[in-house]
Amino acid sequence: MWFEIICGLVIYSLYKLFFSDGDDVLDVETSDSTALFAVADRLSKLYDGAKVYVGLRIPDADTSSPQPIDLVLLNKGEAVVIAVKNLSGFISVKPDGSWVSESLSKHKADHHPDPGFWKLRAYIGLDLPQGYFSCKVILSNPTVCTIQSSSFPSEIITYDQWVQMKPEPKSMLSGWMKGAFRGGKKEMQESIHQKLDFILSTAPMWDRLELKGNKYVLGEFMEFKGKQEDVQALRHIKRSKISRLVVQKTSMLGFAPSRLQVLYARRDYRSEGTSTSDWKEASVRSSTEVVFQLDNSSKVRKFKLSSISSMSQSA
Repeated sequence: MWFEIICGLVIYSLYKLFFSDGDDVLDVETSDSTALFAVADRLSKLYDGAKVYVGLRIPDADTSSPQPIDLVLLNKGEAVVIAVKNLSGFISVKPDGSWVSESLSKHKADHHPDPGFWKLRAYIGLDLPQGYFSCKVILSNPTVCTIQSSSFPSEIITYDQWVQMKPEPKSMLSGWMKGAFRGGKKEMQESIHQKLDFILSTAPMWDRLELKGNKYVLGEFMEFKGKQEDVQALRHIKRSKISRLVVQKTSMLGFAPSRLQVLYARRDYRSEGTSTSDWKEASVRSSTEVVFQLDNSSKVRKFKLSSISSMSQSA
């Protein structure tokens, strides 16, 4: 019996060594961040030509902590601030505006604060046309069950309403989308649109990790961990200098590579794009780790570079 157990452990170790990158990302809390990017991607398809900003951190002088904003949709003549609630179970809204979610399995009620949007409005600081600035809450989880959804505020878009939304026609507004996002629409001058685009594009944001399997993590990049020569090779990747890195890996016959190529681009405040010639390259072990603090949490996680597709750093 012991012989079979030992053989099983040896086989499992060999599998992890040669056929896996050694980093199990399935147990990482990525669902909320992944839901944000899924909603943002669908919004960009529903609203042709619109821009969606993900994971803003608006300065808050009152609390000395940044106010997180999930999404901002900037479309022709309007800006919609969106909170994405990736909640499951039964959802209800209390008279004080707080949210209560009760899991079907845990039978425990969790209270969620009312998503505040006024901080962003103050941060923008522009005299906007009446009705231009609006707020919405999207319930993105298919397992959510709303209690008395008919009594929910009009700003709340239930999951059923969300999946029924159709792309915006080129020449007119659809009835549903006009009701969901277009209340009080006013014409906006091009100069206002450009100013808002600049403000939102340069606003503080969470750093983001794109993991294998189309998963995302928002938070703050802390440092690299690993062999001294690998950390030394990545020493130039600092927030003030580098805006983005991409991890390239090659594998033959399913074997996990022992080394990875890390491409990183220097931050250029003068232009949005980065040409191919501007990318630098470093070769490091695949076991090198990225230390990352999750957004709105005190938790610090370590991700192996072999599980990362790219990382973007806010200025």
